[in-house]
Amino acid sequence: MKFGVLVFPGSNCDHDTYNVVGGVMGQPATYLWHESTDLEGCDAIVVPGGFAYGDYLRTGAIARFAPIMQSVRRFADGGGLVMGICNGFQILCEAGMLPGALMRNAGQRYICKQVNLRVETNGSPFTEGLVRGQVLRMPIGHMEGNYFCDAATLDTLRREDRIAFRYATAAGEVSAEANPNGALDNIAGILSEGRNVLGMMPHPDRSSEALLGSADGLLLFQSMARAMSAV
Repeated sequence: MKFGVLVFPGSNCDHDTYNVVGGVMGQPATYLWHESTDLEGCDAIVVPGGFAYGDYLRTGAIARFAPIMQSVRRFADGGGLVMGICNGFQILCEAGMLPGALMRNAGQRYICKQVNLRVETNGSPFTEGLVRGQVLRMPIGHMEGNYFCDAATLDTLRREDRIAFRYATAAGEVSAEANPNGALDNIAGILSEGRNVLGMMPHPDRSSEALLGSADGLLLFQSMARAMSAV
């Protein structure tokens, strides 16, 4: 199995992600430049965090038009696994690969801190090794992490079990106090209709080794690897 890590001008978590896959997990990985259209035979794609094209217009709005994203869309349409982290989540929403949008944080400030996530579903290639209700510890680092969608979309996400993670307390309680950015329904991550695309604001790439304060993020990458090896 081979992971592809997208690189845009302004990406700053591409090396973190590559290290998790290649260094921690020991799996083949390659960087995929934004101007390329070749996914180089990758079995899974990660759209990492950062500030693609500087995010000068609207987060992800320019990156959605990158040549590599056209290939990623076709890959996902064919059932390929795609994970978007932070800025990557924003890009996937802008590209129409996930519903909704990421708006400015409710407090209008950049937030960088550890948060707790409650696993809402284990019915996906990214979470099949997890337990519903399990609490994970990961960091966030964003200015536009406030997830929003219309009422009909929210109803669909709930009904189809496509909310992957919610912000919660350490005890697993979903509350306003546990919501760091004002995200609708405390949503921290969602799945596509086909369940093969995941977007999430917290950083599993920055929490995949104990020395970073938590290795919980590694569970998601390991789940992806198991899903690919089972095919």
